[in-house]
Amino acid sequence: MMWLLLVLLSSFLDSTRIFVDNFISDTFFKGRLAASQKCFTVFAELITAIILIAVTGFNFGGTESYIFFLIILAGAIYTIGGIPYFRALEIEETTNIGIFVQLAPILYLVLGWIFLNESFSVYHLIAIPIILLAPLVVVVNARKRSRKVKLRAVFYAFLYVLFAVIGNLIFVKTNDLDSNHLNFFSETGFFYLGSCISNVIIVILRPKWRKRFVDVAKKNKLKLFAPISINFIINVIKNITYRAGLVLAPTVAIASAASDSVEPIIIFFMGIVLTLIWPQFGREKLQKKTILVHLVATVLVVVGIVLLQLPNM
Repeated sequence: MMWLLLVLLSSFLDSTRIFVDNFISDTFFKGRLAASQKCFTVFAELITAIILIAVTGFNFGGTESYIFFLIILAGAIYTIGGIPYFRALEIEETTNIGIFVQLAPILYLVLGWIFLNESFSVYHLIAIPIILLAPLVVVVNARKRSRKVKLRAVFYAFLYVLFAVIGNLIFVKTNDLDSNHLNFFSETGFFYLGSCISNVIIVILRPKWRKRFVDVAKKNKLKLFAPISINFIINVIKNITYRAGLVLAPTVAIASAASDSVEPIIIFFMGIVLTLIWPQFGREKLQKKTILVHLVATVLVVVGIVLLQLPNM
């Protein structure tokens, strides 16, 4: 059950990361071009990649060159999802984003079935519409003037999840293809190298992002770099524990389901607690109707994801 402990730990870390990301976006970037943080991420990911690869003594055994390419590709694809992710955070509450990104198990299920020959059961067919109801509940219960914003947030969250799922599935597949040669930490290091390369290209193509990040960095200095650095470390630990869980779990759909059944609950209660004791950080709307909508959506997600974990009929 080690995979389950790793996945649960990653859920807590990911929930924390989302709140910190939202805090950074609202406090320092004022909800504008928060994705320009990738200017910092480029250097942090390069250092992380070197450290992780160095841990194994640069020993790659008989690993084929195409394996390195696939791992780097996985990291490159995964990090592209950061663009719609930050866009979603700029326009929507953290708790809602936490609900919207729970579309991940559905994508893991469908893509895992297509590309990894994983099983598909009757319970899965029941679970999919239940999970899809969660973002619908949030959107329908919003004021008419804000529904378009929430629909955009759902779309951005879906794109974020899609890129993350594809990147993680490639990572898992390459681990299966080369399990006798490449160490897990080396594989993760090359994953971050791919992410770094992708971010370099993105930063080069978006001069407005470079300017925005430099302006914010000059104005805030340590106040900005402290939370960004801490959050990056949290994200690295989360990624390592989550991907280790994916590799060790019976199927990627089950691992994702276990993670996502816990994460919306953590985000729901964390949003309430943080808003009460640290309003600058939590920033959630605590009206009765809003809390009820979040609670109903969270329950739908949890029920759907629990169904995903039931054995085949």
